[in-house]
Amino acid sequence: MNDRERVSVGSQSQTEDNLLHETQADSSAFSRASQWQLIRWRFLKHRVAVIALGVLALLYLCALFAEFVAPYDPRSIDSKYTHAPPQRIRILYNGQLSLPYVFPVVKGRDPQTLATQYTENTNAPSRLRLFARGDSYRLWGMLESDIHLFGVKNGRFMPFGGDAAGRDIFSRTIFGARLSLTIGLLGVFLALLLGILLGGISGYFGRTPDVLIQRLIETLRSIPTLPLWLALSVALPDHWSIPQRFIAITVVLSIVGWADLAREVRGKFMALREEGFVRAAELGGASTRRLIFSHMLPSFYSHIIAATTLSVPVMILGETTSSFLSLGLQAPAISWGVLLSDAQHFRVISQTPWFMIPGLFVVVTVLAFNFLGDGLRDAADPYAN
Repeated sequence: MNDRERVSVGSQSQTEDNLLHETQADSSAFSRASQWQLIRWRFLKHRVAVIALGVLALLYLCALFAEFVAPYDPRSIDSKYTHAPPQRIRILYNGQLSLPYVFPVVKGRDPQTLATQYTENTNAPSRLRLFARGDSYRLWGMLESDIHLFGVKNGRFMPFGGDAAGRDIFSRTIFGARLSLTIGLLGVFLALLLGILLGGISGYFGRTPDVLIQRLIETLRSIPTLPLWLALSVALPDHWSIPQRFIAITVVLSIVGWADLAREVRGKFMALREEGFVRAAELGGASTRRLIFSHMLPSFYSHIIAATTLSVPVMILGETTSSFLSLGLQAPAISWGVLLSDAQHFRVISQTPWFMIPGLFVVVTVLAFNFLGDGLRDAADPYAN
């Protein structure tokens, strides 16, 4: 064996030793890790779920700071921008690279058809500014400011165009996210409480409580979801304020959404009731409350989190559907469903297709929650292959 072969064999042996040490280190870390650490490691390997989490975090941040992110007051009416088309951001000016800018649009009429048309004023480009001053607002009703994330000095910049009253659709979409996304979370939270409470009672105690709760669940599940939403929404008085209707729609969605989770919790409780650690805790004198909250529920927290994540888009779609059909939230409330209700007619869609842009946010949000739920569901069982 010559020197080159000896060096090659030695290098290969060293590489194998390094891989062996790394494998042993990973195995040692895996054996010492807690359940939540294992779930986190497995979740981070699911790239699509991580991206979905980032998208949802961005959407909720926009909803939380809607006054700052939206360049204009969502209820500000300007007849100069009725049905104005979306404006395009440009970075080339006279063939040279430039800072982002837009051309202001000017409203006019076609001399032949007399139809309203918008033309770009290419002689007066308006530079897009970050942290620009604009309409005054009170963030969360406390902090007064007029600084917005972006804006232009002259005219208006409407990336999603204007609606029939000249209001900025982008600003209204950002404010609509606040109601639509909040209803999803609050609705799931209430459904989670009902599902765990009633499902836990049904699965742990059995007998008469189990029979009664299961018959109630079967009754709810036998009713088509959409007609049930519509019937409960129609029952709301017309004179109720926006906060009252918001709370009522949230409760309606929760009433519909708790049944599936209760079934899952019941099955888990029935299985865990016969496990050795539960029997040992019973023999040790643990109370029913301690058995449920300290031993049984923590054993499938991860499953509950995954199921809850998959339930949020159902709540969002429920609010969007009822508001779209003018049976849920209604103007002057601003939600994605209310915005989409302006695009019910084919004529509106054919002439002003940008009215459908809020629907893209609904699609992205629902897909992101589904991808996130898939990742959490896979991560909930870190020992699976």
